[in-house]
Amino acid sequence: MGKLQILIPKGRIFDNVSRLFSDAGIPVSLADRTYRPKIGAEWLDAKIMKPQNVGELLELGSHDAGFTGIDWIRESSADVEEIMDLGFDRVRIVAAVPSDLDDSALKSRKLVVATEYVSIADAWLRNSGYDYRIVRTYGATEVFPPDDADMIIDNTSTGQTLKDNGLRIVATILESSTRFVASRKAMDDPDKRSRIEELAMLFRAVLDGRDKVMLEMNVPKSLFPGLVAGLPSMRSPTVAPLYGDEGYAVKIAVRKNEVPVLIPRLKKLGAADIVEYELRKVVP
Repeated sequence: MGKLQILIPKGRIFDNVSRLFSDAGIPVSLADRTYRPKIGAEWLDAKIMKPQNVGELLELGSHDAGFTGIDWIRESSADVEEIMDLGFDRVRIVAAVPSDLDDSALKSRKLVVATEYVSIADAWLRNSGYDYRIVRTYGATEVFPPDDADMIIDNTSTGQTLKDNGLRIVATILESSTRFVASRKAMDDPDKRSRIEELAMLFRAVLDGRDKVMLEMNVPKSLFPGLVAGLPSMRSPTVAPLYGDEGYAVKIAVRKNEVPVLIPRLKKLGAADIVEYELRKVVP
């Protein structure tokens, strides 16, 4: 079996994906003005590619797996297999118009719509009953209205850039995030499928670990039943007797957002010497 060929977009997606690989124990680094990252696994080979191209190249079968937003998979209509949603780079694909343009005017005229998402825009505009002409953009779409477009269809994370440019959102068309995807050809190969699934398992373990912390505490025997009854955990707590038969040491993995409420509750239930620490990976 040859190396698994991976596509990683440059920029924000690369930063998040390289950190994910690193936390999984596979360091990835990229020198300036290069398109071949160094990757710390002999069975992996990576190449930098624009997120817009990842889906189509995987469909062609020239690479085995990659990372891109689901927006670009939908835009290119690429026939690929989605392995997992990594949850990175969450954005909305929205339609926005100048703030002073009334909704009633949108369907009373032929709109000029500026967008990088030509296919997504065309489908939505047609289904929404607009009369329109699409102008393809190549970045900085928000600068087109009002002089050069009546509407834009673009991605946004907070909507602030749109507001700063005098635009208001009239519809959310799609919600997107970074996905780990694979070519059908690779998934039909048992060895490559196994490698891809191993990567996905490592990624899930890292993402689950980021979302949780471990809490350790001591509790007297007399208070142990009440404390255990009040514990959340992934399955059941790990319990060990303390030296001298004076009580128990208890470990639980909990979600980070539970900690501010949980620690005071544990103290009231009799826990002492509570220690919180980060988890690197959680493998169910």
